[in-house]
Formats: sequence, structure tokens, C-alpha cells
Amino acid sequence: MRWPTVVVLVIVALVLAPMWVIASQGEGPVEEVELDHSVTEIRPLGGFVDTPNALSPSQVGVIVWVALFALYGVLAAAHRFMNAAVRPPDRGAAEVGETAAADGGEANEVSRSSSDCRSDGGVAASSWLRTDDRWIVEYSDASESVEGIVAMGGLTALAIVFAALFTGEYFTLARTQYFGVYAAGMFLSLAGLTVAYYAWFMPHVEVAERRGH
Repeated sequence: MRWPTVVVLVIVALVLAPMWVIASQGEGPVEEVELDHSVTEIRPLGGFVDTPNALSPSQVGVIVWVALFALYGVLAAAHRFMNAAVRPPDRGAAEVGETAAADGGEANEVSRSSSDCRSDGGVAASSWLRTDDRWIVEYSDASESVEGIVAMGGLTALAIVFAALFTGEYFTLARTQYFGVYAAGMFLSLAGLTVAYYAWFMPHVEVAERRGH
């Protein structure tokens, strides 16, 4: 783990820790309400983790902040993974004979003509990407590797399993905690499918564009 990440995590913990201490002084314990099992078989309070019956607004606020920070970390990790999987290591525009121009600059004619073709020598990219003021400086074709197919197949099966478990829970005990776990697993599997498709089955195209100021 890089030291800037450690610093950020420490700062977040220092901010959230006193907030949680204050929030924990909120509402006292609430008496548990049970269903009459002679009438229905559902058990919404049943779960695998003991949780309080009620949370104060302050506690909910801290939990929401923690969830948002965690979501930000997951998005950052997914973005890094997608770039690492798509972009070949240590290969850029210079290796394929292309020269990227800074914003407002202009590439020479050799750079433009070479950028009209893919770096792997294949067919040129879509013509709408190339204009008099925009040209391709890097093109990395999709890997379409076996790892990508296996990952997408596994995530698809996982999403189907979680969806089936969620539906089964709805028609049986309707336990709230299990609803949350199954729904989270289903949506995270679908999000992982999107990440896997981008990482292994989408080409990476980087363009440079001349702009007037």
C-alpha cells in the first residue's frame, strides 16, 4: 500500500472515530418487536450478525459516510484495474512512432499518418475519430483473453445465483440481513461484469486534439 493511501485512511479514521463515539451516545436500546409465528413464517429479524434494533440519525450519518468512502475506494480500484488490464505495459505513443501534442499544439504529418493505423498494424480505427484537428496517438486493441471469458462467465453465474437466492428469500423467511447480502452480491456481480467487459473486450483509444483559445 502506498504511503499517500495510508495517510488518507488515517485522516478519514481520525475524523470518523470521534463522530462515531458521539453518535453512539444517541438513542438507547429499543424493545424488540416479534411477529406472531402462528400467523406467518417470515422472520425479518433473523440474521447471522447481531445488530441493534434501532439506529439514531447520527449513527446512520456516520455509517453513510463510511459507505461513501468505501464506494470511492472501490471505484478507484476498479478504474486502476481497467487501465492496467487494457493498456499494455510500458508501451505508449512513442513506441509506435507517434508523437502526442500538448493541448493547443499540433502533431506533424508523419505522426498523423502513422496514427491512422492501429499500433498492431491492423485496420484503421473509425474515421470519425480522425479529423483535421483530432488524431489518434495511441490504440491498444482488446485482449479478448481466456481470463476475460472466464471472469465474465463466473460473474454471470454469480449474479444468477444471488438473484435466485434473493427471490427465494422473498418467498420464504424474508430475513432483512439476507436480503441485503443477496442484493449486494447481485449488484456487485453485475458491476464486475461491466468492469470485466471494459478491461478485456474494449480497445483503449487515446486521441489528441488541437483547440483554439
